[in-house]
Amino acid sequence: MVFDEIQIMEDNQTPKGRIDLIGCGRLGLKIGINLIQVHRGGPKVIGAFDGQKISNGDIPFTLIGAKPGKNKVDFLKQLCTHDENFRKIENYPEYITDDNLDLIKGDVVIIVIAGGNTIPTTSKIIKHAQKRGAITIGTAGIFGFGNENIEIKDISEYDDNNPAVEELRSQGITENHLIVSTNKLIRNNEPITPYTLDEIAKIITINALKLLKDKVSK
Repeated sequence: MVFDEIQIMEDNQTPKGRIDLIGCGRLGLKIGINLIQVHRGGPKVIGAFDGQKISNGDIPFTLIGAKPGKNKVDFLKQLCTHDENFRKIENYPEYITDDNLDLIKGDVVIIVIAGGNTIPTTSKIIKHAQKRGAITIGTAGIFGFGNENIEIKDISEYDDNNPAVEELRSQGITENHLIVSTNKLIRNNEPITPYTLDEIAKIITINALKLLKDKVSK
């Protein structure tokens, strides 16, 4: 009897739902690998979006065997060796634009795009995802040496001292969007270290999994 009950509980702890990962750079790669490795639950589908190819300077990729010139999302898919009936990556080697927003279908949407002013694109992704009833998580400054206090809270809970948060608000994103941040931006003239990225990836993964579990359980 006890064995049967345990078997039933194990059978119920299968991957469910979908998490979309917008941006598969240094941070996105770490989050993607975290999600792939989740056991007894987690997403059944990971949608990976990024139009960039791996370069010689993408050390987190080349350290684990990636070849320069390969699309980042294709490499992430290569790392996911699960049977696709258990968990699969749907890879989209393209940047998000007004023309392909409909490709975003996740129950939870993680936005970790970088390079230039990403706020306009981020705000469009958030609005599209929220219209679909999805939950969104993003960043607003992840610079620092690695011993920073990393915050995660709704955009409505931040004060007005983070310009990235303020710019998102100016785009109409004022609530129901989780932001992870060291509250340090490029203006602080500090690096982005692997230690900071590891911790941020951990925090985003944990919260995305909790939100997904709540979403697919309803």
